[in-house]
Amino acid sequence: MPRTQNKKEQPETSSVFVALVGRPNVGKSSLTNTLVGEKVAIVTKKPQTTRSRITGVITKGPVQYVLMDTPGIHTPRNKLDARMTQTAAASVKDVDVTLMLFEPSGEMTESETTMIEALRKSGPAIAVINKVDLLRGFEELEARKQQIEAMGVFDAVRTISAKDGTGCEELLEDLRRYATPGPHYFDDDAFTDMPEKELVAELIREKLLLFMRDEVPHGVAVTVESFKERPDKDLIDISVEICCERKSHKGMIIGKGGQMLKKIASAARTDCEELLGTHINLQCWVKVREGWRDSERLLDDLGFAKP
Repeated sequence: MPRTQNKKEQPETSSVFVALVGRPNVGKSSLTNTLVGEKVAIVTKKPQTTRSRITGVITKGPVQYVLMDTPGIHTPRNKLDARMTQTAAASVKDVDVTLMLFEPSGEMTESETTMIEALRKSGPAIAVINKVDLLRGFEELEARKQQIEAMGVFDAVRTISAKDGTGCEELLEDLRRYATPGPHYFDDDAFTDMPEKELVAELIREKLLLFMRDEVPHGVAVTVESFKERPDKDLIDISVEICCERKSHKGMIIGKGGQMLKKIASAARTDCEELLGTHINLQCWVKVREGWRDSERLLDDLGFAKP
């Protein structure tokens, strides 16, 4: 007769909330995607790609890991930047442990130093030196490790490559130590808490960042105006507004004969169909909202909530 497992023998569930912080372009979103195994955060080589806190969820047996990918910490130049920086700073107060990512070499920025001092006063943190795949020797890496260890802020210093996955799985074992017993906050098969509309908007903004010139992308925002499934077809109609700050930017986004906008929409549609598992009818409209990054009202309207 098969042995019945009693409640005491069943593994106790637990969750650990983790904030990922660091300078722009240090690899927070890449690490989030690598650990989750799904694309929950857009990734480009341009700084300030992440604008709001993005949640990635990983459930491994009884332990659920909730990763909060935050905007890169930097000196604010407008009200949008200020909200992004506040979001990163506020996140470390709401979690069980913080992962602070560092470049493998180079000088620390003033914003990094400020964040390190904030971590000194808040909860536990682990330092993660990313991009070790780019190093040719170990001297710089060893010097960076010693520099970070000497700060006396971090429980551990780990080295990884978010790009090829080196050392990433081991990070989950480190994080497991900070888990708190209790129920899982998300379904075990969930990989993010972001609504489908927000994921679609982020995928479109990613294509804008990839295809447009440097001065345009950070002056754009993407919002999904309508998202309707057709009852008689395997098809979703999605209407999107691309907001920009200047009329000249609108022309650049649309392109000659509408070619640039078609290129952006086509690439985004492919990713959206893969994400949603269905065909997409995607309509993109470009509108000018002058100075939206410095307008509290427009930031609210566009969904950039205050932390």
